[in-house]
Amino acid sequence: MNNRINELRKEIRLLRAAMREAEAAMRDQIQHDRDCSEAALRLLVMRGVMSGLACERGRLGDREPIGVERIFAPRRPYARKASVARPSKRQVAPAKKRVR
Repeated sequence: MNNRINELRKEIRLLRAAMREAEAAMRDQIQHDRDCSEAALRLLVMRGVMSGLACERGRLGDREPIGVERIFAPRRPYARKASVARPSKRQVAPAKKRVR
């Protein structure tokens, strides 16, 4: 099962690279005012395949992000919010009269 997870992760990485290339080609076609429907359809097919691979990976129990650990490093550890009882509402005291 661990080999299958590794294979899925590798396929997802390769598919992401192919999707970036297809997006770049589509942007280039749009920039030059050409028809980009073929590139857009290829990209949609790749997204469908990606969705299937991600679902299968999740069913196998792999919930760890792919490639994110190298990009994002938290600056400080997450602090849990302490459960503190809310203070009661304060009562507004009547204003004092000024003496002139």
